[in-house]
Amino acid sequence: MDKSLRKAVIAGNWKMNKTPDEAKAIIEAMKPLVAGADCDVVLCVPYVDIFAAQQAAAGSNIQIGAENCHWAESGAFTGEVSAPMLKAIGVQYVIIGHSERRQYFGETDETVNKRVRAALDSGLTVILCVGELLDQRKKGITMEVVRSQVKVALGGVSADEMKQIIIAYEPVWAIGTGETATAEQANEVNHAIREVIGELYNADVAAATTIQYGGSMNAKNAAELVAQVDVDGGLIGGASLKAEDFSVIVKAASV
Repeated sequence: MDKSLRKAVIAGNWKMNKTPDEAKAIIEAMKPLVAGADCDVVLCVPYVDIFAAQQAAAGSNIQIGAENCHWAESGAFTGEVSAPMLKAIGVQYVIIGHSERRQYFGETDETVNKRVRAALDSGLTVILCVGELLDQRKKGITMEVVRSQVKVALGGVSADEMKQIIIAYEPVWAIGTGETATAEQANEVNHAIREVIGELYNADVAAATTIQYGGSMNAKNAAELVAQVDVDGGLIGGASLKAEDFSVIVKAASV
């Protein structure tokens, strides 16, 4: 599959870390290190950091995203943030379906689909997370699990709307554990995801869809991972909080 048909994207997921002042400091340090990168660079930050991050990133190639959005435009959903709210403050990217949302906050494949729909309707670009649990990998059902997650999440999404979808394969057993899928394992699952997209839409859509790898991608293993034919960048956790480490990953995806 020709990698030149799609853009590599390196996106940071800051999770519940950093105050606005800390966010500014990290981004100021990061800007000169990632300038001129031949890939898209995104930082998805906590809601309270978005404004500060946008200010710090202004005029650079760093784009700012959010870590989640609700499926409703407004309503009695205390503590939630809607897609139109994010769009109104200039956010372009939003992570949906991260395993931590599934594990700790009751997210299901069905609610992921509803959030995807809401984000697309507001013109946001979605970073859609899928991935299997360790028990599921041990049982040999990784492909079945991931294929199902992709199919449900993309329910009602048109071929044209797939231009606003980035998929991040994140094996749950490799998130925050220091464990990482081998480059071959990552490519194998990413290829299976691309096959599903081809089945749902067509070969052209599959070839054009950016599919990242997440799950403890770092400065040491990034080059090997992003060199794989079906790995189009990464969704980066801890390493995205360190300007130098993040820049190494960005440079690996720019080769």
